[in-house]
Amino acid sequence: MEKINRRKAIKSVVAAGAAAAISGIKASPSAEVSASLKGNIRHSVSKWCFGDYPLDEFCKICKKIGIESVELLDPADWATVKANGLTVAMAQGAGLGIDRGFNDPKLHDELVASYEKVIPMVAEAGLRNLICFAGKRNGVTDLQGWENCEKGLKRITPIAEKHNVILTMELLNSIGHKDYLCDHTVWGVELCRRVGSPNFKLLYDIYHMQIMEGNIIENIRKYHEYFSHIHTGGNPGRNEIDETQELYYPAIMQAIVATGYKGFVGQEFAPKQKDKIASLEKCIRICDV
Repeated sequence: MEKINRRKAIKSVVAAGAAAAISGIKASPSAEVSASLKGNIRHSVSKWCFGDYPLDEFCKICKKIGIESVELLDPADWATVKANGLTVAMAQGAGLGIDRGFNDPKLHDELVASYEKVIPMVAEAGLRNLICFAGKRNGVTDLQGWENCEKGLKRITPIAEKHNVILTMELLNSIGHKDYLCDHTVWGVELCRRVGSPNFKLLYDIYHMQIMEGNIIENIRKYHEYFSHIHTGGNPGRNEIDETQELYYPAIMQAIVATGYKGFVGQEFAPKQKDKIASLEKCIRICDV
């Protein structure tokens, strides 16, 4: 399967959506619809998937659809989102990227310094979740990986607890993100248990976990208490979460609601359709159970 990188994906999304961007956001009838959603799912969307829309305009579109959050944004963008009456359900801006994470003890000092700087900024902005990564496996066993990550994370969880910020490690597939360590739910859950802080949890990415292990609904039921955030995405292809792919999202969302989960569900699919906003609204409504 082709590797999808967030930064590279922005360029491809821009290229694919150039015509739509030129015509302007008002050309999409979906942007003019004020949605009435049920309120059982708190809806968010990853901005990198819609890179051809300026952030301020994209926030206005999202608000009309009924989305509460635009996520995976750096500190410089948080004020724009808040000015539009939205939040940033998953903040970024600390760390060294997906590949260089807490599994590498040589990076711990640099990682700790970065998170010590950004955690108070997250709290000051009134946000809650800050993303982090395990990084590459680099030949270590699961046990060594747990020990490495635990040692580094325990240096910053007291700061996260002080500021009421949740450090959230993303579960990613290790096929597209080659050699990524935190690539199975049970591995991430065990790390949560070892770190032992209510301010360290997981970002459960349904697309990535479908590739690695499947059994999505059962794992949500068993491990939801360790999730502070959830991502969607169609498989195969990471496109729209509709009838074109193998996951049935209405049932998945119903399972999420049944657990009592109160966090956000973030749409993180690469739109395949020409009208990207219509695709976004369709996928929000698929998840609005």
